Amino acid sequence: MAVSMLKDLLEAGVEGRKILVRCDLNVPLDGNTITDAGRITASLPTLNALLDGGAALVITAHLGRPGGQADPEFSLAPVAEKLGDELGRYVQLAGDVVGADARERANGLTDGDVLLVENVRFDPRETSKDESERAAFAAELAELVGEDGAFVSNGFGVVHRAQASVYDVAKLLPAYAGDLVQSEVEVLADLTGDPQHPYAVVLGGSKVSDKLAVIEALAPKVDTLVIGGGMCFTFLAAQGHGVGSSLLQEEMIDTCKDLLAKFGDVISLPVDVVAADGFAADAPHTTVPADAIPDGKMGLDIGPESVAAFAEKLSVAKTVFWNGPMGVFEFEAFSAGTRGVAEAIITATKDGAFSVVGGGDSAVEEAMYLTKYARKVTLIHRRDTLRAAKSIQEKAFKNEKLSFMWDTVVEKVDEGDIPNMLGKMWVRNVKTDEVTVIEADEDDGIFGLFGFIG
Repeated sequence: MAVSMLKDLLEAGVEGRKILVRCDLNVPLDGNTITDAGRITASLPTLNALLDGGAALVITAHLGRPGGQADPEFSLAPVAEKLGDELGRYVQLAGDVVGADARERANGLTDGDVLLVENVRFDPRETSKDESERAAFAAELAELVGEDGAFVSNGFGVVHRAQASVYDVAKLLPAYAGDLVQSEVEVLADLTGDPQHPYAVVLGGSKVSDKLAVIEALAPKVDTLVIGGGMCFTFLAAQGHGVGSSLLQEEMIDTCKDLLAKFGDVISLPVDVVAADGFAADAPHTTVPADAIPDGKMGLDIGPESVAAFAEKLSVAKTVFWNGPMGVFEFEAFSAGTRGVAEAIITATKDGAFSVVGGGDSAVEEAMYLTKYARKVTLIHRRDTLRAAKSIQEKAFKNEKLSFMWDTVVEKVDEGDIPNMLGKMWVRNVKTDEVTVIEADEDDGIFGLFGFIG
């Protein structure tokens, strides 16, 4: 059965209706300060489209692992404030999830209003193994938007989970895939077709859970699956290694063990990491073996030996997909891993590989990095806005060598007669379906047709 998309809901009309939107707003926090707002930024296109259509929104999301009870440490209050700043409108935060405050606020919503209910994991029924408990919680969530409501799933990092706010609520309301979920699924479709081998995938970012669907879809098809970023520490823990105070998803350790058992022949993990005293740009740090991270130290980047090992694997690839940074690249001291992988992908592309960079910040960062060596770089983007932090967007728009093709995807590429270059690239506008053929010439240089999917 075909999946209904956001555009189908917008065409049906949302003015005067309340829409329940499940977002992935599980952002990293330092106290009450959001250290990476990427997930909030990624949610904006769907939320803005619904608001522009005249809807009132009830947003559900989780943060951390509060254990099924209200815990101020895991409150969505910082998220509500940041989301309001990004949307340019006030975002109400309910004092509960489906209690009296949430119901009263939802009843009072009018067109253009936004309500974020508290952390859905404050209610133990959200992740219950008992289907009847989850169904009861889902029914209470659905009641917040009424009989004329609809449900939009816009959290790709949670879409695979059998949880009340993701799975069960979709049985009770007309359900649609948000733009974020749709774009991620389309990228997976592009990359699970018939890519040229050797095929290498590089995954980074914070959490295994965010990339689980990608890993499960791509691992059976790739020759190399490189894993870095914060997510690598859960895999290292699954191998029995201590990870100090590094980011760790304990609930995903068994899942990682299963993935290593099934795909251990293609999964490559870091052999060394840059371990710091804390999460700060100026934190004292040193490089240590990945299997000997000292207690109290946190890994914030992959080390030079890992970069070299990953680069060797990428050097023979004919298809490369990269999604997510190798470390906390916003801090210069912990950016070498991401920069090293970017250089390796550039080299692979120079040698004839077709490379796709997915995600927001990492795609834009690599595009800007390429401009150091290329006469011009075009970022091919599925949307009409960048899914990247504002600071990165500002740098990108100021870069005179960087241009953009909006609402566009790469359909097909052909090798040309010029050594180490693609000859033609077919790109399609996702709004008009118009296909444009871009032909390379020698002046374009080896990076002239390097394609990105952001």
